Amino acid sequence: MPLYAWKGLDAAGKAVNGNREADGPKSLRQILRKDAVFLTELREVVGGQRSAGTLAGGGAGAKGLKREIDLKHLFERIRPQEISIFTRQLATLLKAGIPLAEGLGALAEQADNRKLQLILAGIRQRVNEGGNLADAMMAHPKVFPELYTNMVRSGEAAGNLDSVLARLSDFLDTEHALRSKVSGAMTYPIMMMFMGSLVMGILMVVVVPQISEVFADSGKALPWNTQVLILAAGIASGYWWVVLPVGIGGYFGLRAWLRTARGRGVMDRFMLRLWVVGRLVRFVAVARFSRTLSTMLASGVPLLTALAIVKKVLNNTVLEKVVEEARDAIREGESIAAPLKRSGQFPSMMCHMVAVGERSGQLEAMLENVAGAYERDVETEVARLTTLLSPIMIVVMAIGVGFIVFSIITPIMDMQQFIQ
Repeated sequence: MPLYAWKGLDAAGKAVNGNREADGPKSLRQILRKDAVFLTELREVVGGQRSAGTLAGGGAGAKGLKREIDLKHLFERIRPQEISIFTRQLATLLKAGIPLAEGLGALAEQADNRKLQLILAGIRQRVNEGGNLADAMMAHPKVFPELYTNMVRSGEAAGNLDSVLARLSDFLDTEHALRSKVSGAMTYPIMMMFMGSLVMGILMVVVVPQISEVFADSGKALPWNTQVLILAAGIASGYWWVVLPVGIGGYFGLRAWLRTARGRGVMDRFMLRLWVVGRLVRFVAVARFSRTLSTMLASGVPLLTALAIVKKVLNNTVLEKVVEEARDAIREGESIAAPLKRSGQFPSMMCHMVAVGERSGQLEAMLENVAGAYERDVETEVARLTTLLSPIMIVVMAIGVGFIVFSIITPIMDMQQFIQ
């Protein structure tokens, strides 16, 4: 049975190492897991000789230190739902009196996502070494964004981390539900567009070129629409090797331009003015702004800090600029509602409710009410958009297919009349 030298983390998150016989790396991992040890590195000692070198030194006869090969976790994606579940479970453990490090260890062991396991194990180790939770989480900004870590920091400072985590979990669930409603509404139109493009492509590349040969043999003058169709089909079938790279290059070029400050600004202004879609984009931004700001203020985050973070969740440069201007106005002693209303980008009802909340000292509760109202408006706008897009897509497809059919049938009927 091979002998392995290994390194890992124990139940307290401290680094441990040793030597152990096992049938293989997988078996060693299972054995150590029963001892509450999380394996991080191993090497096989040739011939089972314990004196074959230390783990750090790699003496004679050793194959050399190697990391446990498990590339799967490198490509794993940590979903927002997993972070929300982790947050709620940690809040429950802390409320029950479980120490933070112990709670993190328990959640790391039961996590199904290997990547999340490793992250939580590292956070736990830093907490055991005396660091605070927010600083440990800041090392993983893609998993725990600035909004998350700032709320955790305020909870640690105020001594109500369990309450803040519970509120944060509710916020993450609501944000995910809102995002799912919007993305789900766009699935059907996108599928319709894809299928329509596929049908049109087959007609243009396969069907029309074959029929155009019949028209060419007849030697008869063709209507303008048929000539346009044959020209388009000839380009699509004969020069696809040019059209395809140009289309792909244009797509990626447009994406690169939209990442620039100018391109993103143009697109964001266009989206806010677009018929039907503009209202949906604005309502989603207002709901996110209100929900996020309410959650952060209720968790003890200072207003100016909260606004600096909130503007990043709006995903619209026009509205982000308004929030930044509101921060400057608040520094000079203005209220929140005044600069928002002055910009004309936020709905007047929302600005009025915020102003009432400021005067009554119930700003957090009023923002939560605003968020709830506009989340319901988002549902209405999503239903309206879906109802409108479906017939529009069908009409567009019908016009395209009808043009092709009409352009083909017209010369065929003329040829029949000529024969008669």
